[in-house]
Amino acid sequence: MLILCCLLVGLLIGGAEYWLLRRGKWFPDLPDRIFKDTVIVNLLTIAVMKYLLKIPNVFYISRHGPLYFLKYICLALCVGLVVLFVKCILEGVLFYEHEDKKQKAGITVGRVVSILLFALGAAAFTATIWGKRTFGDITPDQFLVNLKSPIVGTSSDVVVTAFEGPVFETAVLTMLFSIFVCSAYRLLCRRGQQVHVIFGRIARLVVSIVISVAVLCGGVAYGFEKFQLMDVYHAYVSDSSYIKDNYVSPRDVKMVFPKNKRNLIHIYLESVETTYLSREQGGYMKTNLMPELTELAKEGVSFSHNKDKFGGPNQTVGSSWSVASMVNMEMGLPLKIPMDGNSYGKSGKFLPGAVAIGDILKAQGYEQTIMFGADSDFGGLTAFFQNHGDFNFMDYKAVKAKGLIPKDYKVWWGYEDDKLYEFAKDELTRLSKTGKPFYLDMETADTHFPDGYLSPHVKNKHGNQYANVISYSTAETVKFIRWIQQQDFYKNTTIVLTGDHWSMDQKFFRNVDKGYRRATFNLFLNAPVEAKKPFEREFAPFDFYPTILASLGVQINGERLALGTNLFSGVPTLVERDGLEKVNQELKERSNFYNDKFISERKNSTFKNTNVTYE
Repeated sequence: MLILCCLLVGLLIGGAEYWLLRRGKWFPDLPDRIFKDTVIVNLLTIAVMKYLLKIPNVFYISRHGPLYFLKYICLALCVGLVVLFVKCILEGVLFYEHEDKKQKAGITVGRVVSILLFALGAAAFTATIWGKRTFGDITPDQFLVNLKSPIVGTSSDVVVTAFEGPVFETAVLTMLFSIFVCSAYRLLCRRGQQVHVIFGRIARLVVSIVISVAVLCGGVAYGFEKFQLMDVYHAYVSDSSYIKDNYVSPRDVKMVFPKNKRNLIHIYLESVETTYLSREQGGYMKTNLMPELTELAKEGVSFSHNKDKFGGPNQTVGSSWSVASMVNMEMGLPLKIPMDGNSYGKSGKFLPGAVAIGDILKAQGYEQTIMFGADSDFGGLTAFFQNHGDFNFMDYKAVKAKGLIPKDYKVWWGYEDDKLYEFAKDELTRLSKTGKPFYLDMETADTHFPDGYLSPHVKNKHGNQYANVISYSTAETVKFIRWIQQQDFYKNTTIVLTGDHWSMDQKFFRNVDKGYRRATFNLFLNAPVEAKKPFEREFAPFDFYPTILASLGVQINGERLALGTNLFSGVPTLVERDGLEKVNQELKERSNFYNDKFISERKNSTFKNTNVTYE
């Protein structure tokens, strides 16, 4: 079949060449041209596919689907036309001539409009390609939430890739298109003694407008499909009662705290997945990239979807980036697209109607600190932790203000994890001396994409920067926990480790089988409760909300809070009851209950649970 396609292309291009450039009798001139064009055009086409488009297995036709032949013919004809055009120029059949400089205002306006439309379309294409390559399956809720939230503190590496990608690529493509549109030359064809204008100013304008409209429509459609923007439609016009029907208000649930309240340390491990483990352990790597962490896991409880290997939660709608994962685990809710003018943090309020772990522990007299190596204003996290627990802040700004790093210091997102752990040791020492139970919440950043932050102490164990960063970062986490275990306060302290979301480093995962179930890492250490069913669980990040409280010895009436289920209890989760597909579909829909109950800035976030008692 491929041979027939090659012959067809050669016949068409060779025939066109003979018609335009015939110099002698049809035989042997026509067969000669067809033979030469069949060889030249098809070899060039295959070279373009293999080396320029980087299409793998060009000759393995069965691997490319039923439309492969049609696509090949279209590409080969384009290559053939370019070859034919060059030959016509060299033979003098086609030639250019400078046009007069006089032109109507309408042509100028048309040129400007076509260039603007092309630039918008090119930006849509390049931004979509960059977004998919950089962030992977970024969801519309993530895009729109970040659009309406503060974005200060973004890593310079991400900004640089944006300029190197869609910004630069759009500028180059638009420049090349502008050269075509604004050219002062017209194309003429010489046939015998006659000369015909075949491509002048008006024709160029018409073609440029057609191209620009096609690029714009194609770019928008491509972005619409790749970023699942139909979900935005559902988020704005539909109304699902799923959240309302399944929400268990923490304000109404009876919770029994132990008299001797336990301390809580929760470490969000940026992009840390069980995928980094060996296949024998439930991961996908040839060797375990996190041996220290898996050894530590023997001392605690790690919930898994697998039967006897490491695993973790499903990544559900509204949980696939850092801020969203914190909302899920701290509040038992997905982070949904803000409606009706509400925002996340820009006005100083963040889900004021929801109840977070920080609210519950503050009401119990806990001293609370949040630590980031980044600026906590990013994504509205300053408002989040101020509104829900009145946390002490040890973010990039606060550390500079305390003089712990120089005023002009900036590494990665702010300051690196090596410093984060050292500062955390000092803060834990301070918290342990306040005479109150404490909650230290912190997030690492070195394993953020792209490629992670390469600390000077990282060793090249695996021949890949991201793999080396993962190994070093998780080993440092374990060193930090070993230090905690040596402190006097540890005997009354629960430590929770959770990967915040799937890694967005697309290059690292391009060879991972799409059928493999990725999951974030989780581990509960020194919790005064046993898990009835830690394996073969199907659960979501919002199930960690009641589970974290239960790991402090808190008894929860009914074992459910918000949308979450206490995993220690063995009670079925929403995902186990309804299935992942249904849960995700319902969470995509608009929820008037969510908008009115949690996002509305008229709500008061003060938490007073009269149902809390003590053993």
